[in-house]
Amino acid sequence: MEVPVYNNRGEQIKIIEVDDYVFNVPFNGPVVHQALVMHNANARVGTASTKTRGEVAGSTRKIRPQKYTGMARLGDRRSPLLRGGGVAFGPKPRDWSQRMPKKMRRLAIRCTLSAKLRDGELKIIDTFGLERPKTKEMAEILKALGVEKSALLVTRDPEPAVYLSARNLQKVKTIPAHIVNVKDLLSHRMVIMTEGAVRKVEELWGRKADEERAERLRRKKAKAKAKL
Repeated sequence: MEVPVYNNRGEQIKIIEVDDYVFNVPFNGPVVHQALVMHNANARVGTASTKTRGEVAGSTRKIRPQKYTGMARLGDRRSPLLRGGGVAFGPKPRDWSQRMPKKMRRLAIRCTLSAKLRDGELKIIDTFGLERPKTKEMAEILKALGVEKSALLVTRDPEPAVYLSARNLQKVKTIPAHIVNVKDLLSHRMVIMTEGAVRKVEELWGRKADEERAERLRRKKAKAKAKL
């Protein structure tokens, strides 16, 4: 499919052809949702910990007699009912990480990029043209491209000038193309990609890349079978 390319002044300068395998995929809601849940789960540290009544230091003797006091029964000072006692059903260290098949992860990224492009929330720019960090210039570029709320800036490779120019702008994030993920794409209204970033994304998640992976897997299976 054909997509317009803009310069840093918001003017359309040309039209390029992009891979339909990456930018024209029907939206698959369940796969995208599962990828988002996995991303959020893998970001959890899982180090929160509390002590149960069996782990809190203190005597096991009952605080008062169980009967004939006219008051409710009460256990030792380590009871969760008392201040300084253990915590009932509190968190313990655990691993929250989740996994998804590679094909599903790649499909989720392609679905999200395609949806952004169809909704007019993905724009391609030839280059940001920043020789040195300048926040004011970056703000003018984003305004010219029609960015009113949040924006995700994607470059082919890490560009320090672009990153430093955008880091003080609210709700603006800069990432290189090889770490594009569903969470960042869904968390920002507009996605601004350089032409080089588009080609990098096609290299990583395009049809040719999938065919090469399938061929490598086929050779690996054939090699393993030959050893038997």
